[in-house]
Amino acid sequence: MPSTVHRTCPLCEAVCGLTLTLDDGGHVTGVRGDRDDPFSKGFICPKGASLGRLDEDPDRLRHPMIRDGERWREAGWDEAFAAVEAGFERVAQTYGRQSIGVYLGNPSAHTMAGALYAGPMIKALGTRNVFTASTADQMPKHVSCGLMFGHPMTIPVPDLDRTGYLLMLGANPLESNGSLCTAPDFPGRLRALRARGGRLVVVDPRRTRTAALADEHVFVRPGTDAYLLFGLVHTVLAEGLDRVSLQVNGLDQVREAAKHFPPDVVARRTGVPAEVIVRLARELAAAPAAAVYARIGTCTAEFGTLAQWLVDVLNVLTGNLDRPGGAMFAKPATEYGGPRRPYTVGRWTSRVRGLPETNGELPVATLADEIETPGEGQIRLLLTVAGNPVLSAPHGARLDRAFAGLDFMVSVDPYLNETTRHAHVILPPPRMLQSGHFDFALQGFAVRNYARYSRPSLPLDGRPSEAEILARLAMIASGVEGDLDAFVIGQSLAKAVQTPGSGVEGRDAAELQAALDGETGAERRLDLMLRLGPYGTWSGKGELSLRTLLDHPHGIDLGPLEPRLPEVLRTASGVVELAPALLLRDVERLRAGLEEQPPELVLIGRRHLRSNNSWLHNVAPLVGGSNTCTLQMNPADMARLGLAGEAVVRSARGELTVPLEPTDAIMPGVVSLPHGWGHAGSSQAVAAEHAGVSANVLTDETAIDVPSGNAVFNGVPVTVLPT
Repeated sequence: MPSTVHRTCPLCEAVCGLTLTLDDGGHVTGVRGDRDDPFSKGFICPKGASLGRLDEDPDRLRHPMIRDGERWREAGWDEAFAAVEAGFERVAQTYGRQSIGVYLGNPSAHTMAGALYAGPMIKALGTRNVFTASTADQMPKHVSCGLMFGHPMTIPVPDLDRTGYLLMLGANPLESNGSLCTAPDFPGRLRALRARGGRLVVVDPRRTRTAALADEHVFVRPGTDAYLLFGLVHTVLAEGLDRVSLQVNGLDQVREAAKHFPPDVVARRTGVPAEVIVRLARELAAAPAAAVYARIGTCTAEFGTLAQWLVDVLNVLTGNLDRPGGAMFAKPATEYGGPRRPYTVGRWTSRVRGLPETNGELPVATLADEIETPGEGQIRLLLTVAGNPVLSAPHGARLDRAFAGLDFMVSVDPYLNETTRHAHVILPPPRMLQSGHFDFALQGFAVRNYARYSRPSLPLDGRPSEAEILARLAMIASGVEGDLDAFVIGQSLAKAVQTPGSGVEGRDAAELQAALDGETGAERRLDLMLRLGPYGTWSGKGELSLRTLLDHPHGIDLGPLEPRLPEVLRTASGVVELAPALLLRDVERLRAGLEEQPPELVLIGRRHLRSNNSWLHNVAPLVGGSNTCTLQMNPADMARLGLAGEAVVRSARGELTVPLEPTDAIMPGVVSLPHGWGHAGSSQAVAAEHAGVSANVLTDETAIDVPSGNAVFNGVPVTVLPT
């Protein structure tokens, strides 16, 4: 008999609820949106609708793989872990722990294993050579919020359901479904904003699907968003439109910095007319409730951190931070407070280029340097988890060569792909339906407070869970056998019972640990976090626990966003730091570029609704149609350069031959290539058939956003020539 299960979709940041129909063999025969989910209310996108196809992809690895020379063979789990242990011991004993590197890819953020076990695993490895997809995507937002609010995960999101004016830069949620802003049916929420009389303005070098929906689309030169935002800040302050309602430090310093960016000056740099800048500033300040939101297009640029900082400076100046309809802070079910202390970056630096650490990791833009450059601390062993940096990191061709020279490489990944082909051992995690799911990070960016947990829909059939794989790697690295979950729970409870106001202050930690619910260590850890969280049974403020979520398989609505300042601040001062010294220093770099002339042509990325980086290209329903790897270019530029059909795109780092797609949706002087392609020769049949080319053949690993170390993918100078 067919069965029905309810799960959260793990394929993007929208956390939509799904209802799946399974046959007697555990195969997915139907997927639809979960109409009873109080947050997503039945919304589903093409990625979610293809979950069953992805979960049962025939090219997905079912067994560990060991590489002998150029040949691969299947192995048992004991043999695979033994090979990992031998490789680890050989490298660590010969070269030391700092010869080990770790890379965590984007899918890690969508798994319980990544959220709960990656940290202990990295700690056990004992290395500072940690790299993640964050420095190819969103690190500028984490750094700016860390400096302003005291913690890098304290990120305000637009209160989409109540705002009356939304200014959006470098974001395309009609195709991305939102990012650092968890909002199922983002398109429907934007349409509702307009239907209630609100106004949506999109700033983007391309007339995206989101821009086409908006009341107004403003073209801007790639990489100049910080100039535009400073022009808005200048206007708000110069015209006395500011209405700061919060306790802040640094308002005078912001006022002084903004004097150098009047609209008529930044107009020349951005391509946005001065009168448009002034009008947008006035509209933003006059709106009864408004929010500014910017995402990946602004993060992956030369001044990404300044742009993200100025977004929230504007939200503060217009009185819209931490108020209904403005930019607000979610209250996730697993949130647990911490001490007030200054947020810092650069606690250590990379060995070769001296790039500063941010959030405990180094910029992925310097990973190849650390592998290729001889000397003490050279990375000789690399562990990758759910990542494909050969396609997703800058100058991917160099990384491809660097990985080939490693002494030993281990990958936790379901695929043999462009990166994992260099591994000596691949440890494949189980299918998604065999894994539990709770969105630890994403619920912290939700536009409405919400919680949902999905238990595994299918049994593991004797194979280890992804949590068990990462825990085993942690045990191998530490040389200590034991129950990692019990250890973490014990440490957490020992701290909680000694923390004033924790809700369990003074109680017996062993007794509390014995009371935890759950069939696995991961579930017991989730139960602990829920009970201690702001709605939890042990917090004194609610009744939430693992059992509550199990009794509500469609999820629980925890209410609209509410003002949370100063409660969520972790700054040493206890107030919003509006003018962090690190960012004011970077303003000087921004000023130096005011009179620069833009290159003739620059490259930007492109998001597709049916794609997510490199890991959804092996599902037939998700490739083809508009989801193709073409170079979009304005027809006027094509005519001027005598181009048609296909062209050679050349940068300082490499060149590609790619089909051209003429469109007036992209501004002159800009070309666009989607991210994550380049699967020629792949063992994944569908991906190989729709290989495309990798945009990161063209990107430059030496180009970074200075405060955050984030790679620059937008505004890359290129030339385009006839083939």
